[in-house]
Amino acid sequence: MRALVIDHAVPGGLRLADVPDPVPGPDEVLVRVAATSLNYGELPGAGNAAAAEGTVPGWDAAGTVERAAASGAGPRAGDRVVTWGWAGGWAELRAVHVGELAVLPDEVDFVRAAALPVAGLTALRALRRAGVRPGHQVAVTGASGGVGHFAVQLARLQGAQVVAVVGDPARGAGLAELGVDRVVTKAAEIEDPVDVLLDNVGGPLLGALLGSMAEGGTVISIGAASGQDTLLAPYQLVGKRLTLVGHQDGGRSAADLAHLARLVADGLLKVSVGRVADWRTAVEVADDLVDRRVRGKAVLTLS
Repeated sequence: MRALVIDHAVPGGLRLADVPDPVPGPDEVLVRVAATSLNYGELPGAGNAAAAEGTVPGWDAAGTVERAAASGAGPRAGDRVVTWGWAGGWAELRAVHVGELAVLPDEVDFVRAAALPVAGLTALRALRRAGVRPGHQVAVTGASGGVGHFAVQLARLQGAQVVAVVGDPARGAGLAELGVDRVVTKAAEIEDPVDVLLDNVGGPLLGALLGSMAEGGTVISIGAASGQDTLLAPYQLVGKRLTLVGHQDGGRSAADLAHLARLVADGLLKVSVGRVADWRTAVEVADDLVDRRVRGKAVLTLS
């Protein structure tokens, strides 16, 4: 089969190559991949230390089951599925455990499905961990990105008031249609105390936002797209009693993937795909993603 493999000797660190077909375990199905998405944290150009030479990356993929699991568990051959895993998604075939996939409703196409797993699961589980409830004020940094787009919608569905924090006003375009109550570019523009902060950026912005937190508030640290350290002003946290949680969660995804896919099918969750391209242009798309030239998700279709 063909796959995108890590090759640090070529520009962008990726190339198309012929590799052996994956061999499914007894509880794994073999999926013919139709679309896969790119995530910042898995790209060689983003300084991903885990990108070993010759390996096939890819966390997110959607396609059709080509061979059912030998154990009899999971979907049947011909079923359309969305899948998650720590590797193997950037290939024509993917072996996936039945606990890491969900059958797609007819209303959800492969492109939108491929954009769901990592970003959607991260947003869903971060909000769940924070205990978001109606009336909470939730702030989301990096709201124009893949995780951010899902987070603002899911927070709104849970009855929260949502503040989107973006790098510049232009990146706030379209967020109101996703349920955002207010778009800001800096912490000083937030008027009411924040009960829950979902942070994808880190750095000075996170430090400033800690001063906007309500007493007893919760901060979920998801990413650090700024690449900078977070500094606190003296006495900034006096009386705050904040809970700070580092969030990186994967696995046991079947039920949550099915939930997200159903929300999309029912028109309650919009998948914001900023770029759809043939996987032969993966290096160019990856460069644009690293340089923040893609809003929402970047999806590759296999040809």
